[in-house]
Amino acid sequence: MLVSAMHITAGVFVNDNESGFLKDLDDFLERLAPEDAFYRHHQTGESNGDAHLKNIVVHHQVILPVTKGVLEPWGLGSRSFTLSSMAQRAKRLVIKVMGE
Repeated sequence: MLVSAMHITAGVFVNDNESGFLKDLDDFLERLAPEDAFYRHHQTGESNGDAHLKNIVVHHQVILPVTKGVLEPWGLGSRSFTLSSMAQRAKRLVIKVMGE
């Protein structure tokens, strides 16, 4: 199954659904590409240069294993499929199931 965020400043990832990790990820991305930094991209009239850079780390799609119509478990612990909007705009998510 393909899960894809249909916007270049959104990301999709699978990881632990744990508030500490999610906050750590937000902090990590903000250190890599601070929202209030200077970006040449802003000279084009946009104001989301940080979100474009953060997308490179998070990426915009994942492929997930499905067997007999059921999503395969990811081991112990809860997992989360997260659509992360790194810029405040409406986002579209596309899910495509492929195969038999």
